[in-house]
Amino acid sequence: MGVKALRSPKRQPIEKALGIRFGGEELYVWAFTHRSFAYENGGLPTNERLEFLGDAVLGLVVTDIIYRAFPDLPEGQLAKLRAATVNMNVLAEVARELGVGDAVRLGRGEELSGGRDKSSILADTLEAVLGAIYLDKGLSRAAALVRRLFEPRVMEAAGRGAALDYKTSLQELAASSLGGMPSYAIEEEGPDHAKRFTATVSVAGTAYGSGKGRSKKEAEQQAAREAFESLASDRMVTGTGDAGTDPVPSPPPAD
Repeated sequence: MGVKALRSPKRQPIEKALGIRFGGEELYVWAFTHRSFAYENGGLPTNERLEFLGDAVLGLVVTDIIYRAFPDLPEGQLAKLRAATVNMNVLAEVARELGVGDAVRLGRGEELSGGRDKSSILADTLEAVLGAIYLDKGLSRAAALVRRLFEPRVMEAAGRGAALDYKTSLQELAASSLGGMPSYAIEEEGPDHAKRFTATVSVAGTAYGSGKGRSKKEAEQQAAREAFESLASDRMVTGTGDAGTDPVPSPPPAD
C-alpha cells in the first residue's frame, strides 16, 4: 500500500494543533503509523524508530529547560523534575490536547479495544511526531514545539516541590511520619476496551487517599498524590517537620 493511498483527511487538524505543516506526506504517515496498523497492512514501516528519536529530542529539550531555569538545583532533583515531566501520563495528556488520538493509524484490534485513548499509544505517538518534526524541520523547530508544550508543565511540576513521583515521595513520608509502608488496593470497572481503575492507598490499615485512572499505575499515582499532599499539609499545620523532601526552588527572576 503506497503512501498516497494512506493520505489522511485528519492531517490538517493535527498540523494546526502542532503549528507545523509536514513538508512531505511520507514522514507524516510514518509518524502516525502504529505497529498494529502496519502489521495488518502488509508490514508497513511503523513509527517506532521515530519514537526512539523523538524520545531523545524531548529529553534533551526538557533537560535544557530545567538546567537553565533552576541553576541551583542538585542533580538528583533535576532528574526527579525531568521524570515528573517526561513520562507516559504527561505525554498522553499533551497528546490528548493536540488530538493525536484522532490521527493515529491503528489496526482493527487496537481500534476496537479503545486504542485511540490508550495512554501508552498516545505517548509513543507523540514522541514519534516529535522525531518526525526533528527530521523534517530541524532541531530548532522541534525544540520550539517542545518548549511550548512542556515548559509550562515543568514549571507546574516545580511548583509542587520535590514530590514529583508521588508513590516514591509518599513512601518516604509514610516511613518517616507513620512508621509504615503504603499499600494499594485496586478496583476496576467497565468493559475490557474501556476499563477505569480506582486505587486506594493505605498505611497500617488506614486509608489516606484514592485516585482514578485509565491504568492501574495512573490510579495509584493519583491516590499517592492525594495521600502525600494530605499528609504533607498535616505535618506543616501541626509543625511536625518538613514533608520529607526539599522543595524545588522557583526559577531566578529574568534580568
